[in-house]
Amino acid sequence: MPRTITPAPWKELVTTALLGTDRRPTAGDGGAAGLLDAAALHTVRRRAGLRPAAPAARPEPAPVDQRPPLPPAARRRLAQLLADRSAAAGSGGRRGTAPDLTELIPQWLATANQQGFRAPAALLPALLDAARARTDLRPQALTFAGPRGLWLAELNPEWKFALRGSSGGSSLPDPTEPEAVTLLWEEGLFAERVALLGAVRAHNPVAALALLATTWTTERAEDRLMFLDSLRTGLSAVDEPFLEQALSDRSRNVRSTAAELLSALPESALAGRMASRALSCVSPDLTGDEASVAVEAPHECDAAMERDGVVAVPPSGRGERSWWLGQLVEAAPLATWPARFGGRSAQEIVGLPVADGWAEELHAAWCRATVRQRDPEWARALLGTPSLPPSNGPGTASLAERSKLLGILPSAERAGWVADFIAAHGLSEAFQLLGVCPTPWAGPLGRAVVDALDIARDAGSYPWSFSGVMGLAERCLNPAEADRLEVLTTTPDEPEDASPGANGYWSEAFQRLVSTLRLRAALDSELTPAV
Repeated sequence: MPRTITPAPWKELVTTALLGTDRRPTAGDGGAAGLLDAAALHTVRRRAGLRPAAPAARPEPAPVDQRPPLPPAARRRLAQLLADRSAAAGSGGRRGTAPDLTELIPQWLATANQQGFRAPAALLPALLDAARARTDLRPQALTFAGPRGLWLAELNPEWKFALRGSSGGSSLPDPTEPEAVTLLWEEGLFAERVALLGAVRAHNPVAALALLATTWTTERAEDRLMFLDSLRTGLSAVDEPFLEQALSDRSRNVRSTAAELLSALPESALAGRMASRALSCVSPDLTGDEASVAVEAPHECDAAMERDGVVAVPPSGRGERSWWLGQLVEAAPLATWPARFGGRSAQEIVGLPVADGWAEELHAAWCRATVRQRDPEWARALLGTPSLPPSNGPGTASLAERSKLLGILPSAERAGWVADFIAAHGLSEAFQLLGVCPTPWAGPLGRAVVDALDIARDAGSYPWSFSGVMGLAERCLNPAEADRLEVLTTTPDEPEDASPGANGYWSEAFQRLVSTLRLRAALDSELTPAV
């Protein structure tokens, strides 16, 4: 006869399963089989008694993206790049001669966006997953994903980063519609408000400052700092009154940022005050056989200096007077110095000897002032001749500071300077400098990089120390250099003093470089519309 199953509460069945049927028999004493039968019965009863839920509202259809579709070859290539990214996740790097497709995604996206293509709908999930995993991909990936990507991101919490970077997925009001602007400013999310401030500022800087002033005193300190930082774009004399008021802000970070922005306006009142202070500290000394620079650092940091952004307490290991001096010189307009030094040019001023060991501090402050004020003449003077070793240069020995100075120069001049630097000093100190050069590296710069790699290999240099430059070259060298590099892919005999296995590594690295350059050329051709 079939066994009769006595219904039991679900909680009782769970307790029996946890304790075991030997210690707690089920109703009807069916043992383990009885427990499973009772659970099955209970499950069927619960499902049979479930009432249909009210259907959720369907999402609005995805917006139409008017951009043209990708060419078929480029679409297949994108699928390959995104699939390779997933396969390589967590692999811990690669060796061998095959190109690293993951590292080509940023360049592919940039080219696709330049051509104005839209992302294939079927690849949007993989594209958003890639952008979620790599923050460096997000700006280009979201541009490529377009309105459909944002629509899709609203349906998946894992892609909410896309909404944070796009004003919550909503469109900004027209800057000429004051009611809509005011409503979003007062009620919008922080990302929306930052985007709104930028849009209004691009249309009418005065109106943007007026909008910011309406809620300035009630904003959180960290939000005031972010709003103030957004004024860097399009900074002009119109901003000076607002920034002068911000010098009295209750937040030290806000005060410091306001002072930095004002010092970037050479005609501002703060710049004039800082120039007066700097001039009292730095002056020409004409008493000797040749002109030099005399320095008398400040003896105190008074309340007026602190209000103008001078930080009174130095970092650990820094002297107070040198700390104050650096801040004054950094904030003074560079136009102050030629008049102070008898009409000398920036190059002549930087070349003057500095008394009492103040040269490093003074030149470093002039470097920071040059970067802040974006002055090409002073950048050239402080960079000096690229053939000089960094430690003997007129400005700073820091390659990071030199990179910032190079960023001020026009693209072609920047690339030429770095090419000459590599020709004189090789690649060991050029990695940071290469990072600010325009891509693709062509002409003298491309040739200098290839020649330096060849010289390093022939010299038996430790190859792994150049892996960073190799990786950069794979992404940045002009693909036309591939044919010239082909000869370097062979494996010559190793010199006696070379690192064991070095030539094999070099050969492998050059093969990967050549194959990557040729692949990049193919990617560009696939994304170039037929004429």
